[in-house]
Amino acid sequence: MVLKMAVFPIRHLPDPILRQKSKRVRIIDGSIKKLIADMIETMHSAGGVGLAAPQIGTSLRVVVVGIPGEEVIVLINPKLVRQRGERLVTEGCLSVPGYVGEIRRAQSLTVKGLNPSGKEIRIKADGLLAQAVEHEINHLDGVLYIDQLDSMDKLRKIELEETEF
Repeated sequence: MVLKMAVFPIRHLPDPILRQKSKRVRIIDGSIKKLIADMIETMHSAGGVGLAAPQIGTSLRVVVVGIPGEEVIVLINPKLVRQRGERLVTEGCLSVPGYVGEIRRAQSLTVKGLNPSGKEIRIKADGLLAQAVEHEINHLDGVLYIDQLDSMDKLRKIELEETEF
């Protein structure tokens, strides 16, 4: 069976779905696999490196992360297991277009979740991958990067091409 993929509009603040805690995926069926394919297509179309299901209007615990030059990572019901270190990063978000801000993210992390086949996986990540995974998991809890700014002075307006997430 070939899934027909679709590009969905990305939800922007103040859309209330972005502030809700997402529900666990109970069964990985065809609708979840279609959601994943649509999320990957939407992420690529928007030029992002990650996308969480709430960003396209679906309140489920599903994220995709696609660092340029690497295979897309799909995590269903992801959970941060361990975070190490801290680094200051400049971050943006497809759901907060036109802005970036300086926040603190883990230097490295370990996350566990399910892959699209329902198999439990663990991923160890550092640098940009750790940042993207942490960012997307935050979305599943209704947390945006702007909530983590030390002050709103750390938020700056940009040209849209600069946005990374």
